[in-house]
Amino acid sequence: MTRITDQLNFGPGLDVAARSSASISKLQAPENQDNLLLIDANGRAVLLRDQTPQTTQLPDWPQGHVRLAVLDGMGGHGHGRQAAEAVATGLLRIPACATQEELSARLDQLHRDLQARFARPDDHDTFRRPGTTLTLLEIPPGREPMLYHAGDSRLYEITQQTVKPLTADHVPATAFAMHGLLDEQEWWQQVHGEHRAQISQAYILGNAFTNPQVLDDGLLPLDATNLPPFLRHLADRRAVAVRADATYLLATDGFWSCARPQPWIERWPELLAQPDAGHALDALFSDYAHNPPPQLHIDNLSAIVVRFATPKTVGNVDETALPTAPIPSHF
Repeated sequence: MTRITDQLNFGPGLDVAARSSASISKLQAPENQDNLLLIDANGRAVLLRDQTPQTTQLPDWPQGHVRLAVLDGMGGHGHGRQAAEAVATGLLRIPACATQEELSARLDQLHRDLQARFARPDDHDTFRRPGTTLTLLEIPPGREPMLYHAGDSRLYEITQQTVKPLTADHVPATAFAMHGLLDEQEWWQQVHGEHRAQISQAYILGNAFTNPQVLDDGLLPLDATNLPPFLRHLADRRAVAVRADATYLLATDGFWSCARPQPWIERWPELLAQPDAGHALDALFSDYAHNPPPQLHIDNLSAIVVRFATPKTVGNVDETALPTAPIPSHF
């Protein structure tokens, strides 16, 4: 299988593998509107340009610093591939960030810049504006990864026993939960128990969290100030406490675009129990191609598999941001 990470070096503390595919179907080959951006520990970067991996060397990139991102261009709004590619290219120009505040500020500015670039003077319908998801990990050497998330791509933590989402989808169900209209079980069913091709926020596009009929230009960070209690541990912009015994998956929604995603996702612990990230990635794509979930919607597939050699937390694990207690069956 073709991995776009085979020529990259992420250092001794990280094992990373990535791949993007237009489709698992040999009969349907849509345009690949996904993208990936990976910058390794030596400043060597890879992304998709015209649906083809391109590598470049970044000058003055700090040794050991890593950036990983998945993007899913919004084809329903036109120029989805171009939007995702523009963001991936823009990420090359953002210097390595040492703090969450710097990362958020620079990515918010890139959002505004690209929104202005894609604006059309004769188009007064903002819902026709292109957009893309962006789920990104910024990993300074020896530090916890910093997350920046917009859209409905996801970050998962996968252990031998569990699959745990570490992001909340920016979709109408989350907006309803923010307004107290859905409880935890109802939210889980709509977001993880089925697949709905709707979105409430995306990079470049903007957000419709306040009013689904009005698209605001800015991005709304979801955090403890606006999320319901059962989602507050899934803030969009935060440090992520990682485990050496877990596999982390950044992926676009082609991997769960089926009628009942959970039975397929629940197989991931066994499927990804491979000796390294590369074999785990291969197993994921191979199983999806040969044993696709029922009622699958053909979509682009992009994934980055990450393993950390040593924990990036300090102190008692009970003090970390993410709970380690057993999770209810629906979460």
